Amino acid sequence: MELPLFTNLLIAALIFIVAALYSSVGHGGASGYLAVLSLFAFAPSFMSTTALILNVLVAGVGMIHFIRAGHFSIRNAWPFVLLSVPSAFLGGYLKVSEKVYFLLLAVVLLFAAYRMFTSAKGTATDESTKRPSRSVAIAGGAGIGLLSGVVGVGGGIFLSPIMIFLRWATTKQTAAISAFFIVVNSLAGLGGRAVRGGLELGTIWPLVLGAFAGGFLGSYMGSTRLSGAFLRKLLALVLLIASFKLILISV
Repeated sequence: MELPLFTNLLIAALIFIVAALYSSVGHGGASGYLAVLSLFAFAPSFMSTTALILNVLVAGVGMIHFIRAGHFSIRNAWPFVLLSVPSAFLGGYLKVSEKVYFLLLAVVLLFAAYRMFTSAKGTATDESTKRPSRSVAIAGGAGIGLLSGVVGVGGGIFLSPIMIFLRWATTKQTAAISAFFIVVNSLAGLGGRAVRGGLELGTIWPLVLGAFAGGFLGSYMGSTRLSGAFLRKLLALVLLIASFKLILISV
């Protein structure tokens, strides 16, 4: 779909903001990208493909920053990705109707808005942790991977709150694991879509530039300091608006 130059620049600017905010907590931002793209009436196949590509880029940059800062442990990460990767591939391979896709996406965006808002309010300082059993981590990763593959997200928006709520890792360790989780699941989701011929690429280079710049800035800031609570609340509002728009489209 050909868009005016101004519209492309506006979308790229919104993608930059989303990437900066999400990457500050180790997320790739797919739910945010999907929210932005849904406001401009793109096709579901283009939306999910683009979101996953940007996800790999932004989460990959974030993963490098968090690894360099010493927050990543493969020992803690591998149980979550063991079955999430094949599950995300399966989810990407499955083809759902536009109505089902938009409803699922609306639910994901509502959850993402809730998480973004509550994370902006968080003031807890207790970072004591306890490692989950491998069976629980493996099963949880599989379920999150399947849903992520269908919708076109990396799954970090689901994994992070669970890890923090159950104190399976510190905030920055969670961000590092989430970034890794998002990269591998996004690649698997793209692989599943490629196998069924569901990849749709358009003119996405402005979005790639915006996502890379935002992801680099956000992950650098997030690996060393906290991001602004006000901007998180603002992003939560954008996600909320997009989710209601999708619900109206689906009914």
